[in-house]
Amino acid sequence: MLPPDRLDQILARFEYLEARLNAGPDASEIADLTREYSEVRPVAEQVRAYRALEAQKADAEAMLDDPEMAELAEAELPELRAALVEAEAALQIALLPTDAADARPAILEIRPGTGGDEAALFASDLEAMYRHYAEARGWQFEVIERQETDLGGLKECVARIAGEAVFARLKFESGVHRVQRVPATESGGRIHTSAATVAVLPEAEEVDIDIPATDIRIDTMRASGAGGQHVNTTDSAVRITHLPTGLVVTSSEKSQHRNREIAMNVLRARLYEAQRAAADAERSADRRAQVGSGDRSERIRTYNFPQGRMTDHRINLTLYKLDQVMQGDLDEVIDALTADLQAQLLAEMGA
Repeated sequence: MLPPDRLDQILARFEYLEARLNAGPDASEIADLTREYSEVRPVAEQVRAYRALEAQKADAEAMLDDPEMAELAEAELPELRAALVEAEAALQIALLPTDAADARPAILEIRPGTGGDEAALFASDLEAMYRHYAEARGWQFEVIERQETDLGGLKECVARIAGEAVFARLKFESGVHRVQRVPATESGGRIHTSAATVAVLPEAEEVDIDIPATDIRIDTMRASGAGGQHVNTTDSAVRITHLPTGLVVTSSEKSQHRNREIAMNVLRARLYEAQRAAADAERSADRRAQVGSGDRSERIRTYNFPQGRMTDHRINLTLYKLDQVMQGDLDEVIDALTADLQAQLLAEMGA
C-alpha cells in the first residue's frame, strides 16, 4: 500500500508548479520551474490514475449492498482489482529515485580494445549501430572527433547525442563490448574474438563544472583531411589539456571557435562524470568494472556473428537477432536493463 500522505504531497507540488507557470513567472525562474514540472507531471498523472481506480473500486464494493447492483459490481470488481495492482506497480516505478542526468544529452566515446585491426573494425560497427539507434529515436548525432585506421576501422570516435532522455537510454552501454566473428582480413575462416570499449557520459553545463582558464592549455594544430583538395591548410583543430588531471580533448571541425566550444563541452562532461563517480563509491566501482581496460575478459556484452546472437552478461539476456541489433534495434535490451535496474531499486526500498 502506497502512503497517502506522500501521494498528496506529489499532487500538491504539481498543482503549485502548474499554477506558477500559468501565472507567468519571472524569466529567471522559468527554466527551473519548467524542468521540475516536466519531472513531476508523469508521476502526478500516475497518482491520479491510481486514485481514480481506487475510487471506482470503492464504488463497486459499495454497490455490493444494493441487490439491484450487486451482480454488476461482482462482474466489475475482478477487473478493477487487477487494474489497481498494475497501477500500483506502475506508480511504484514512477516514484523511484531518478538519476538527475537522465534527461541530459550524452557524450559517446568508442575506442578499440583487444584485437588489433578487427577491434578497430568492430568499433566502427558500434559507431554505426549507435548512429542508427539515434536516427530511429529522432536524436541528433554529432561527431566531435573521429580517427580511422588504414583499413577503415576506428581508432577513436567521440560524438554528442542530443534528444529526449538520451542519457537515460544510453547509460547502460558503458562497458566492454566483445565480438566473435571471422574477420574480413582472415583468409583461413577462423573465428576471432576482439573487443571495443564504450563510454557514455552525461553532458555537463557550465554551472555544473567550473573550469578556470588557468587549469587548461589550448593548442591549435592542422586538422587532418582526406587528401587532395580536401587537405586542411589552416590550424583549426584544437587540443585542450586539463592540467590538474592530465585529461586531453581534441576537436577537428573546420571552425576553430567551434572546436574550442566542442572540446570544452567534452572536457566538462568527463570532469562531471568523474565528480559524479567520486560522490558515489558504488557507482564508481561499477563503472570501472564495466569500462576497464578493453581486455576481452572484462565484458558486458558479446556479439556472436556465426550464431547470430547478442548476449548481455549483466542480465543474462540473449537475443537471436544480431543483424537487427547491429542496425540499431537496441530497445529490447535497453528496456530489459532498465527493468532490471528498477527491480533492484524496488528491492532496496522494500517494495
